[in-house]
Amino acid sequence: MPKIYFIDVTNRDGVQTAKLGLSKLEKTLINVYLNEMGIFQSEFGFPTTRHESLYLQANLELAAMGVLKRIHLGGWIRAVVADVENTFKLVPEIRHLNLSISTSNQMIYGKFQGRKSYGDIIEDMTDAVDAARKHGCETIGVDAEDASRTDLKYLIKFGLAAKEHGADRLRYCDTLGYDNPFSIYDTCKKLAKAVELPIEIHCHGDLGMAVANALGGAKGALDGGQDVYINTTVNGIGERAGNADLVATILALLKSKDFTKKYEVGDKIDLTKANKIAKFGSYAFDVPIPINQPGVGANAFAHASGIHADGVLKDPQNYELYGFEELGRGEPEQVETGREICSGQYGGISGFGYLMGKMKDPICFSSKEESDQVLELVRYANVEAHKPLVEDELRFIAKYPGIAKKLLTLTPLE
Repeated sequence: MPKIYFIDVTNRDGVQTAKLGLSKLEKTLINVYLNEMGIFQSEFGFPTTRHESLYLQANLELAAMGVLKRIHLGGWIRAVVADVENTFKLVPEIRHLNLSISTSNQMIYGKFQGRKSYGDIIEDMTDAVDAARKHGCETIGVDAEDASRTDLKYLIKFGLAAKEHGADRLRYCDTLGYDNPFSIYDTCKKLAKAVELPIEIHCHGDLGMAVANALGGAKGALDGGQDVYINTTVNGIGERAGNADLVATILALLKSKDFTKKYEVGDKIDLTKANKIAKFGSYAFDVPIPINQPGVGANAFAHASGIHADGVLKDPQNYELYGFEELGRGEPEQVETGREICSGQYGGISGFGYLMGKMKDPICFSSKEESDQVLELVRYANVEAHKPLVEDELRFIAKYPGIAKKLLTLTPLE
């Protein structure tokens, strides 16, 4: 039976969002949380972008250390040989890649403006796949950008060429959110049957249907006999109107009517981490979680109507499709209303010691030299984040100071 997997693209598509961004430490924490949730892969960055190099290397070190022990760490590049060569020059240990190129009439004429033909698109892609394999790439996804506006016959030809050269997956990109659940189901089913490759589903929310389209496309690929890899982002943050939201998509898949009776999830998802990653994503991006966000919004389990309150008190299933405990909610939260000590780029040893000592599991240092070293890294992390660090960030720096140093280091062009 074909199975469903998740590839989260927060650290690639999410950070491309206009006016938003994440520090390298914040991106790393996202990878840690995704790993804890049981997500198959994180598209963790851009290996051809120089300021990402040390961050990517540091996360691959975390994987080698067993900190990121389940999740695949995949990079995103253009499907051209030059990008493949540059990738393995800057990040030689990377083993998972997605190679992307535009395939629609609109992009070929409107974006490339005559510089590339339909044949050139396929030739560039297959040459890039061959080059990635020569460098020891273990898994390769090939992305058809603007697939939802691409002629199906050409898309099948593109996919078959990718398969012939050893690609592992074909990413169907609804780049502008143009699809609807019915059209994407039909296309992905035909594509899966014709190409006989696992299909990735990448949906945007320009028409407000990213989650519905992700589920529709997944169903189409599964009914076509292939595994499916659904792309998501934390809190749906992404270019323009965003991407399919991680938690909402998982909930739709696991809780919607009869879906999991017919289809199987490949990796066990730990939903109890949902609230944690959503809250951190909100803090890191500095974007509030909408009050009506599925599962993690402030009103997701709030009841005011007398009929609803009476019903949910008698039996929560009367008016709640799933329990708040399933998403890691329900624990009391402490909010400082008096004196508050924060981490900061000008922080000193007393405030730092107070913060590390008041954690649920306090951190003690073996020497003054060790505490001074970690404090200095915390200062640099605050410079990059422009906000106080959360407890998990402080704990991460204390536990992995060598990795933290690499995350906080940028090497400008000479």
